[in-house]
Amino acid sequence: MKKKVGQGIWLFLILMFLYLPILFLAVYSFTESTMIGAIRGFSLQNYVTLFTTQELIDMIAGTFILALAVSILSVVLGTMGAIGAFYSHPRFRSGLEFANQIPVVNADIVTGFSMCVLLIIFLGIDKDTYIPLVAGQTALCTPFVYLSVMPRLKQMDPYIYEAALDLGCTPFQALRKVVLRELVPGMLSGFMTAVTLSLDDYFITTYTKPAVFDTISTYVVNATKGAQTSIKTALWALSTLIFAIVVIVVVVMNLRSGRKGEGGLVREEV
Repeated sequence: MKKKVGQGIWLFLILMFLYLPILFLAVYSFTESTMIGAIRGFSLQNYVTLFTTQELIDMIAGTFILALAVSILSVVLGTMGAIGAFYSHPRFRSGLEFANQIPVVNADIVTGFSMCVLLIIFLGIDKDTYIPLVAGQTALCTPFVYLSVMPRLKQMDPYIYEAALDLGCTPFQALRKVVLRELVPGMLSGFMTAVTLSLDDYFITTYTKPAVFDTISTYVVNATKGAQTSIKTALWALSTLIFAIVVIVVVVMNLRSGRKGEGGLVREEV
């Protein structure tokens, strides 16, 4: 009994350490305060400023469009890489998995500077074309998609693809109708991870973005150096909304997974 109580207290303290700062920020986003430390009455002005300031609207829209494009590219490349590695020779697969781990543990600043040197300086690609930015973030996100898809492949029957071929499917039909259907949960997980990484990235974006373009991360950093107070406090509201959206998405995905699991148990019992 004492052990369970101690575990519960320890878990509560960890959760408070993780989420209490975000909750404080959410509270301040609904006040008239201009700085953290003193609450000055309830107000929705931060949210009004967020959705009526064209500069902020353009920045948010550009960030999400970039995240969507990068996530789609990362899902395609990461899924193709995982499928290719899974059906390749074990030694080749081990080499690919080792190579895939390097970008994951590598510092973002190294990746960002390397992409800047390769694409902008060495290949001469114009920075204002957005190609270096998209390529840099895709290089960041693709390995995480690979890590999300590979476990689904390992759980899948390795001979299901050959069985589909024996039943008359073409290689592309077997891939699309059999293999990819099994990988959808992993692809969705990788997609959400890629979106999160793209929204959160600062170093790669800083080195590769056009001068006139800002994502949420770069804009927030620049805003703390001299933007208007109303803009700074509107970013509190933006942070609160992002956190709320993430929580909702996670809850919905968990509920859907739970329902699918219950459905599978019912079919097995029947």
